[in-house]
Amino acid sequence: MNKKDIVFDKIRGSLFGGAVGDALGYPIEFRSAEEIITIYGKDGIQDYELFHNKAYISDDTQMTLFTANGLLIGVTRFCLRGIMGEWQEYVWLAYKNWFITQNGNKPLEDLYVKAWLFNIKDMHNQRAPGNTCLSVLGGTKHGSVECPVNSSKGCGGVMRVAPVGLYLPKHIKDIKKVDKIGAEVAALTHGHPLGYIPAAAFTHIIARCVFSSSKIEQIIQEAIKTVATIYKQKQYIEEFVTIMEKAVWLSKQNKNDLEAIREIGEGWVAEEALAIAVYCTIKYQDDFVKAVTVSVNHDGDSDSTGAITGNIMGAYLGFQKIPGKYIQPLEVRTVIEEIALDLFEDCKMSEYGEYRDQKWIEKYCLGIYD
Repeated sequence: MNKKDIVFDKIRGSLFGGAVGDALGYPIEFRSAEEIITIYGKDGIQDYELFHNKAYISDDTQMTLFTANGLLIGVTRFCLRGIMGEWQEYVWLAYKNWFITQNGNKPLEDLYVKAWLFNIKDMHNQRAPGNTCLSVLGGTKHGSVECPVNSSKGCGGVMRVAPVGLYLPKHIKDIKKVDKIGAEVAALTHGHPLGYIPAAAFTHIIARCVFSSSKIEQIIQEAIKTVATIYKQKQYIEEFVTIMEKAVWLSKQNKNDLEAIREIGEGWVAEEALAIAVYCTIKYQDDFVKAVTVSVNHDGDSDSTGAITGNIMGAYLGFQKIPGKYIQPLEVRTVIEEIALDLFEDCKMSEYGEYRDQKWIEKYCLGIYD
């Protein structure tokens, strides 16, 4: 493959990989490891538990796709008008659309921006959405790194930011700025430093997996160091570095995977969720299936740790390394495919140019595409 084909393979791989991990972990999210082993065998769940012949995604993949939708709305505004607000503002507007899919209490016409994903019926399914996200999105004010909206450090901030790393390096050359935007996207709803700092590191890892040829451990070490520099004045930065370094260390020990993950945590909070993914991706860096299956078979937040691991492994190894049996049954598979292509192709229109892409306009200007 040439360089462009490799980038598309990795963008596609990350979005699908995250959905695979999410769908694999979703049925066991609230089960203990002992229950999982009892039901699925000593290795835990290895294949999808299908519902109506579909592998259901959760709010993790839904919000990841809405993140991408928001970023593409923002860049389209810039291309056609020459101005745009902060990237995270467009993601916030896309999330407001997602919020309506989860409660249906507010008419879409009240929103300033319409996301085309709102028009997809399967994106309205309620799959245990996070209370923190629902609470903040149900209000009128979002948070930021400097003005936190709450003190939550749940993993609902980090699990949705992969598109920032997949897409923004095409527009922003400074990786630290990209990392900061990843943190701001998480901070929209999660105000604790350990709610958004892991999102910055996750963004960095995804970006380097797609746009560099570095090895995964080098990428992760670079992410830890870079984020520690960016947020050196923030409280809890030492705790973040400690758990990340612990995950790297554990990945090199001859330990049972479940016991190693138990030393990290259960993944309900952001730093633990990312650390579990780091453990799995380093230990099984050449094996997408092994990394993802290990990442979901534990006592905690299986769909989120699976989604984050899948995002990283897909970005690192590419779509072609994901077995087809995990792709075909995925809910909203065609939507994931379309978003991946849009992130890769990007908006080709300009303010003064004659070229117009009606399909793109329907998606990212009018929000009427379905």
